[in-house]
Amino acid sequence: MPVLLIDDDRGLCETLRDGLARRGYEAAVIHDPTKATERVLHEDFDAIVCDVNMPAMNGIDLCQRIVAARSDVPVIVLTAFGSFETAVAAIRAGAYDFISKPVKIDALALALQRATDHRRLATEVRRLRQEVDRAALPDDVIGRSAAMRAVHDLIGRVAQTDASVVITGESGTGKEVVARRIHAASPRAEKPFVAINCAALPEALLESELFGHVRGAFTDARESRTGLLRDAEGGTVFLDEIGDMPLGLQPKLLRVLQERAVRPIGGAKEVPIDVRFISATNRDLEAAVEARTFREDLYFRVNVVDMALPPLRARGSADILALVQHFLVHFSTQLKKPVRGISTAAAERLIAHRWPGNVRELKNSIEKAVALAQFDTIGIDDLPARVVGTEPTDAARTWQPQGELVSLEEMGRRYIIHVLESVAGNKAAAARILQIERKTLYRKLEQWGWRSGDEELPKSDG
Repeated sequence: MPVLLIDDDRGLCETLRDGLARRGYEAAVIHDPTKATERVLHEDFDAIVCDVNMPAMNGIDLCQRIVAARSDVPVIVLTAFGSFETAVAAIRAGAYDFISKPVKIDALALALQRATDHRRLATEVRRLRQEVDRAALPDDVIGRSAAMRAVHDLIGRVAQTDASVVITGESGTGKEVVARRIHAASPRAEKPFVAINCAALPEALLESELFGHVRGAFTDARESRTGLLRDAEGGTVFLDEIGDMPLGLQPKLLRVLQERAVRPIGGAKEVPIDVRFISATNRDLEAAVEARTFREDLYFRVNVVDMALPPLRARGSADILALVQHFLVHFSTQLKKPVRGISTAAAERLIAHRWPGNVRELKNSIEKAVALAQFDTIGIDDLPARVVGTEPTDAARTWQPQGELVSLEEMGRRYIIHVLESVAGNKAAAARILQIERKTLYRKLEQWGWRSGDEELPKSDG
């Protein structure tokens, strides 16, 4: 188990390291306490042991810094024999335990065992809590199409790492929603999620917003400001429209990514930060690198994982209807309107529309429709003119009865039966077309009165 020993007494460190090695611990040593915090930020230790009495830095102050930087790593403080007040001060500073000098190896090993057991238990509790929290998250990344299933899978995989992610896709595809979902599913979920649009501010203001400034750094700098990168400490920074970041700021961001430290405008020294970076753009960053409007070295730093979001028009009618249902529930609650369904004719227009504004446009359209709806079902007259003007596709006409008002649940039932009829009742083929699990299809059919072994499908009623 890796532990870190911090003490300026080289002889004591060697004795402790050798004794701990015989008991299965791999101890790293730092004699200069001023360098300890930086090492703790960049390396993972199961526990830390530090002396209280060191000329370069007070051990209590060092304990506070370590706990502030890595609250998940237990700290054991070495105190002088009989120094009860110092021991109390260490515990108040966040230390897990204290050991009085002269240090007995067995006593230290026992304290380390308790500390590491405590850390493992705390980590497991935190993991279980995150699983519960993730299960309770609203399903804001909607869709069962193959493309969206791939997005869901990638979210789950990258959330547990600190790898930098670039989310690409057309405007309105939900890049910030996905970024927030990654953050919410990550170990950083309880820390800040800080978003900034790199295209929305002029270069000087964007630099100040990101990196902060000290008082007097420029004409209007009447007081110091930490900046958004430091405001996100422990959490996630979301750089929206990173492809539009001014070329002059890109080297400074690159240095932050490389050194994990920020120097505010006018500042004399860098401040260490612990943040995860997620970026988004609707531009082709590789083309921007070729055009020399985006630095190649920055591109490789931010683009460790590339997540491409599909446009809504490429996701299929099932995803559109699922999003419609989601937004109907949301806006009917928010606007206090008892809207529960949508007419077949209105659904045809929604499915046929090409959605150049993607999910954002669909969300806006449903909000408008709910706001204007006079009945509990949305009709064509409630939809925006740009959607109403879209002619229904042949696919939409084949399975939806003209003019009849039905709920989204009923519409989905009819479409599933339509697909089954189209493939002569082949459940496996239907499940592939519908892009759902076969057991999900069987469960839905059973809800509609069908039982395994029945030759006839439920009636479509359409």
